[in-house]
Amino acid sequence: MTEGMWDYESADGYAAGTDLTGYRVEATDGHIGKVDKHTEEVDASYLVVDTGPWIFGREVLLPAGTVQRVDTAEQTVWVNRTKDEVKNSPEFDRDRHTGDPEYRREIGGYYGGIV
Repeated sequence: MTEGMWDYESADGYAAGTDLTGYRVEATDGHIGKVDKHTEEVDASYLVVDTGPWIFGREVLLPAGTVQRVDTAEQTVWVNRTKDEVKNSPEFDRDRHTGDPEYRREIGGYYGGIV
């Protein structure tokens, strides 16, 4: 199990209560979209990122543990994944993301952890 997969504890500059909605999201190799939604639930935090046209407007779910740094002045979130890793991630499922433990296992497994 990867520690911190579903929380922001390792993200530099992150402060609880910060609304990340609308922030730019940068992968290790460039811009991937903007935050559409985020949560701060204990052991269940995540970002929903609207990737815009670069992968046909797809939304992806990123566990909070993928966030490396947050800059509130620049309204930017940096994640520790490449654009291809985000592009090839499991499809975001609005109906399953909050109450389906199997979906969380699938997402966590893809990003390197198990729930």
